[in-house]
Amino acid sequence: SEREKQEQIEVQKEKQRELILQLKTQLDDLETFAYQEGSYDSLPQSVVMERQQMIINELIKKLDMDLSEDIATLSPEELRQRVDAAIAQIVNPARVKEQLVEQLKTQIRDLEMFINFIQDEVGSSGKAEDGHCECAGGKDGGGSYKANTRPSGNRVNPEDARKMRETGLHLMRRMLAVLQIFAVSQFGCATGQIPRTLWQKDQANKDYSPLIKKLELSVERVRQLAVKHQQEDHVTSSSDLQDIPLGGRDELTLAVRKELTVALRDLMAHGLYASSQGMSLVLAPIACLIPAFTSSPQTMHPWELFVKYYNAKNGQAFVESPARKLSQSFALPVTGGAAITPKQSLLTAIHTVLTEHDPFKRSADSELKALVCMALNEQRLVSWVNLICKSGALVQSHYQPWSYMANTGFESALNILSRLSNLKFNLPVDLAVRQLKNIKDAF
Repeated sequence: SEREKQEQIEVQKEKQRELILQLKTQLDDLETFAYQEGSYDSLPQSVVMERQQMIINELIKKLDMDLSEDIATLSPEELRQRVDAAIAQIVNPARVKEQLVEQLKTQIRDLEMFINFIQDEVGSSGKAEDGHCECAGGKDGGGSYKANTRPSGNRVNPEDARKMRETGLHLMRRMLAVLQIFAVSQFGCATGQIPRTLWQKDQANKDYSPLIKKLELSVERVRQLAVKHQQEDHVTSSSDLQDIPLGGRDELTLAVRKELTVALRDLMAHGLYASSQGMSLVLAPIACLIPAFTSSPQTMHPWELFVKYYNAKNGQAFVESPARKLSQSFALPVTGGAAITPKQSLLTAIHTVLTEHDPFKRSADSELKALVCMALNEQRLVSWVNLICKSGALVQSHYQPWSYMANTGFESALNILSRLSNLKFNLPVDLAVRQLKNIKDAF
């Protein structure tokens, strides 16, 4: 009968489904066994499909797609349209922001051109006031010049020029204020604001206690070696090292250069970064719209802090002044008997290190080692480091808020370094360039 035929068909379909499932299971088991034995290079099909499904699920979640309907009921074109619409929801706002940024840049360029125009008008009016451009006269019959009686309607008096300049500046301030308010309201950022995600990469490096312990151990070792050398009346000097081919390989010098300087460098480098190039005041209101920040801050060597301090205090002009040049030539005190301040001695020391090491392209580590040796020789290590720590502009510009320098002001490290202040050293300063200087002198 018809009913019996229908039941047989259903039974046959069920057997087919079971057979298909059994074949799939056997195929997966066979692929897995072959893959594990090494005779099958690619992953089993079931594993590949599982990973692909995971990727698809993550993409659907990120794109916020609505696929509640059965995918089998949708055609490939409909699926493609769904994906394009989801991607457009993410891409289009970014394109709109780019267009807004370009419009703001165009308005700012127009403002700058307007200011330049006003300044040119003021400059031309100043020339007109000299009286040399308004008297283009002609000769009369007697050979004398006759002044031109043309009315000077195009001349601008200083009062009008000043009013024009003030008006232009006022308009520019108002426009910048409007731009800043627009940027804050539309994009949720303010002038000088640094993204929170900028420092997330270095969050795991906040703990500075191992660095302090390392500095304390290196200081204690240097102190013990220095006391030992003083007791034996055997302080290493640069003259003693002239006959040594490698120079300065005694235990105290190695401890200062390879342990103390490295520990001090690592502690000063905690949270230290190279600030980005400053932008103009005109672009400040839209600073957050311009990709001025990288994904992570660039690292910076502590020696560069000393160089920046040297440049900020105009150290080259101070050291190369005629009075100091004469004092160096004739070995006379330039301060008239007054004591040399730590700032003056630090600028002189940095200048000496730069002068000796830069021509030979020495590394920042070598220059920092030379400065530390010079500081120990002059018993000024604490005072020189303290000058860098008390420089607010350097600390605020180059140290992250969670750094050891910004949090503690380097106080505990200075206390540790002060244990070396009463010891006398005579360490070689030019170890990194001595051989190169000898080779240069030989030729």
